[in-house]
Amino acid sequence: MSEIRLAAEVRTEFGKGGARRTRRAGKIPAVIYGHGAEPRHVSIPAREFSHAIRQGTNVLLTLSLEGKDELTIAKAIQRDPIKGVYEHIDLLAVRSGEKITVELPLVVVGDVAPGGLLAQEHSSVSVEAEATHLPTELEVSVEGLEIGSQITAGDLVLPEGTTLVTDPEALVLHVGASPTAEDLEGEVAEAADALGIVADQPQSAAAPSGSEAAE
Repeated sequence: MSEIRLAAEVRTEFGKGGARRTRRAGKIPAVIYGHGAEPRHVSIPAREFSHAIRQGTNVLLTLSLEGKDELTIAKAIQRDPIKGVYEHIDLLAVRSGEKITVELPLVVVGDVAPGGLLAQEHSSVSVEAEATHLPTELEVSVEGLEIGSQITAGDLVLPEGTTLVTDPEALVLHVGASPTAEDLEGEVAEAADALGIVADQPQSAAAPSGSEAAE
């Protein structure tokens, strides 16, 4: 698991105005909580956090705060959907040897057998692992899976020291049959009928003129 060091500062300004000023200064408003302590309001550098989170949401962040090191992970990240800037982060304080529950993203690799269509029901699973040895992602191979194949949470091969929290029977992936051209045409026709759309009819041949009819 990757560990990133960030310089954090105690935050004394609160509310929307304080948060905007923090972000204008190139930092992200954040709150550290956990271990029964009162939440602590801090700010962390936006650029360094952006680089760190590219390694995965479960990256371990070592914050240098008031002369001490604080181990944390990001538990909730708020990001502007349009601008893409990080607006706020909830950080969970952790200790070496402590086990915590996190969401482990699934990365699907490989191709299913010809004629199969892969459907992914879950993009992540909940696991429990030691706080300083959290996996960042889990590869799931679907190479050559036949139509009708299924992968449940219990089928996943987890890293050593990691325990599954998600229901083992939960369906993660399954392979169905790719729709045929006839299936797609039928779906389009059903949708058009439901919307009251009438298909264009071919125009009939033009009626003959009077002189042509006389001939």
